[in-house]
Formats: sequence, C-alpha cells, structure tokens
Amino acid sequence: MTALTLFIGNKNYSSWSLRPWLALKVAGIAFEEVLIPLREPTTKQDILRHTPSGKLPGLKIGDTAIWDSLAICEWVAEQAPDAGLWPTDPLTRAVARSLAAEMHSGFVALRQNMPMDVRERYAGQGLTTEVQADINRITAAWRDARGRFGEAGPFLFGKFTIADAMFAPVAFRFQTYQPDLPDDAQAYVAAMVEHPAMKEWADAAKREPWFFENK
Repeated sequence: MTALTLFIGNKNYSSWSLRPWLALKVAGIAFEEVLIPLREPTTKQDILRHTPSGKLPGLKIGDTAIWDSLAICEWVAEQAPDAGLWPTDPLTRAVARSLAAEMHSGFVALRQNMPMDVRERYAGQGLTTEVQADINRITAAWRDARGRFGEAGPFLFGKFTIADAMFAPVAFRFQTYQPDLPDDAQAYVAAMVEHPAMKEWADAAKREPWFFENK
C-alpha cells in the first residue's frame, strides 16, 4: 500500500481528527501521524499545504488528499473489509451509516457548549435546553442501535464500527462534562473510553503541552 500520512490537530481538542485516527487504528492500517497545533499563527497555512479545505484532519495517500473525517473512514473501510468497520448486512449497514451521517452534520448545541477537552473535568457545565435535547437524541439513538444490533459486543452494532468512531468524541465529552445519562448510555460511554485505541489517544492528549480556554 502507498504510504499514508494522517494530519491531525491537538489530541486534547480535535474531535474531528479522532474519528479517522480510530478507524485506521481499528483497521490495523499503518500510517504516519503528523500533528499540526491548532490556534497558532501559522496553523491555517500549515494545514493548507496538505488539505485543500484548510481544515483537519486530512489523509495523504501518496500525492492524493482526502480531507473529510467520514470520507477518510469510508476509504479505510474499503481498504480493510475484514476489519468490519461497517456491518455486513445491507440494512444494518444503512442504519449505521445513517447514525454516522447524523453525527457528522448534527448536534451543534452539544459541540458548541461542550467542546472536547479530554484531560479536563467540567462536571455540570455547558448544559442548556438545546444541549439536553441533543443528549436525549444521542442516547435514544444509542439505545436503539444497541437494542437492535448490539448483541455481539459492547458497541453500537456489537463490534466497533465507523458509527462508534463518529460518536467517540461524544463519549469523551460526556466523560468531561458528566451530564446525567441513562444507565445504558453510561455503559456505552464506559466501553468506548476503555477501548485500547481510545485510551491511547487519551494518554497522548494528557501529555500535550497546549492548553486552550474552552470553558
């Protein structure tokens, strides 16, 4: 396979970078990781050297760039079909893709009021009526997926899929802000943050020298 380079932002803060990083790790695909610090004077120009959108993450495959988290995850799933990053059943796979797409485009209130900050704890902060509505929808979606498709393991569709990768930053957010969650949602968050790749990311995030004022 052509050499791969994944360009990411700070692990403590960059929720979008986490998603394809997880997909690559779970798929067992070797890649070089290049971290471009966010909120620096040269951040934008440094990113533009690698992705045409000027945003992270970006995956370089030789001279070709893929610059969207979900697009990168789809590419990874195609390269490593045995990793099972999408369910094999077509209807189940369509549900998983629906969940991934909903997370990709939605939950703006949660993103804005509870930004990802892996190493900190802000219990009780960031909760608004709009955020609670997002939390209610997320936990209902998790319950539906787990109830219908999750009998084979602790994740949304049993084994870890791209749907889980897309919701991984939410698991970190819930760990940080500690909103009241139903027991089944708490169990899912616990399974997510204990995943070996999630623990690897969190450990690296805690060692980073950059600190932003998120709250």
